[in-house]
Amino acid sequence: MNTTKRNLLLAGVVLLTGAVLQSCTDSKGERKAIPNAADPVPVKIITLEKSSATIDITASGQLTTDDETVLSFKSGGVVSAVLVKEGEAVRKGQLLATLDLTELNAQVAQARFGYEKAQRDLQRVTNLYRDSVATLEQLQNVQTGLDISKQQLDAVIFNRTFAEIHAPANGYVLKKFVNSGQVVSTGNPVLTTNGAAQGNWILKVGVGDKQWAAAKKGDAATIAIDAFPGKTFKGTVLRKSETSDAQTGAFTLELTVDSDHEKLAAGMFGSTQIHSGQAASSWSVPYEAVLDANGGEGFVFVTADGKTAHKQPVNILSFDGKTIRISAGLEDATSLIIAGSAYLSDNSPIQILK
Repeated sequence: MNTTKRNLLLAGVVLLTGAVLQSCTDSKGERKAIPNAADPVPVKIITLEKSSATIDITASGQLTTDDETVLSFKSGGVVSAVLVKEGEAVRKGQLLATLDLTELNAQVAQARFGYEKAQRDLQRVTNLYRDSVATLEQLQNVQTGLDISKQQLDAVIFNRTFAEIHAPANGYVLKKFVNSGQVVSTGNPVLTTNGAAQGNWILKVGVGDKQWAAAKKGDAATIAIDAFPGKTFKGTVLRKSETSDAQTGAFTLELTVDSDHEKLAAGMFGSTQIHSGQAASSWSVPYEAVLDANGGEGFVFVTADGKTAHKQPVNILSFDGKTIRISAGLEDATSLIIAGSAYLSDNSPIQILK
């Protein structure tokens, strides 16, 4: 290819690129011209009006029960047997796991021998005291020794009793942490169970501080669970955490869930709308008007004179899928730009379309 042909080809590419850059496709598939920076940007506006509406709190989390329990042995030792598997149904009082009792039985035997010796010592010193051979102090010391040995025997018998783990309620095994032959220390988790058979289901959700303050114990809620598309469950705010999570900074709300005879499982993902009943004054705007929404913040474009757009940060109160309610940031604004915002920057010239 000679130099003249190459230059003509490059010129054509530049012209084609320029033509492409001068147009774009809107949400309906129609091509729209992109305004030049100096030209007024065509926009549509609405008049802002503040209104009062009840606050619906939207949040998501996972299902659990109000009696989820981590079970462990009172004493350390070698695990003799774990008699259940994850997901298995259990009955209250059912034997779930045991320790090897060799070491614990030896401790009980030692304590019992010590207690029996203390009994013989007390009998011997009592006889000597009656014959005025032993003193009162010696008798009292031996009596104390007997009491101590009795307490030691009771303690090791108690520990041996808790070398077995029994189900605290009818429910399911959620997690198994150890297997037979493993060595565990005192208090190490062995099994996690819940009382799912009782139907006491809880949805734990994380919310921000404003949502936490708006929610009240007893507020009704509508709950959707991913495993049951198209179905909703009734719920109620059961309790509120009194401190935020150290890692996420979110506050926890716990909601009761009416299972409506559906078989739920711990760990299922659910979302909720809590109907707080608390009214707040705010602005309802189309979601397209809010840009760069992140959590409770975003920005919009407003105009005061109909000729210039101004970028305005706002605080987002709630979102229902169609409209966003703005709690703060629009106090001094009268007109909101709802179309054409993508081409605007602060102080851009605008042309209002009818």
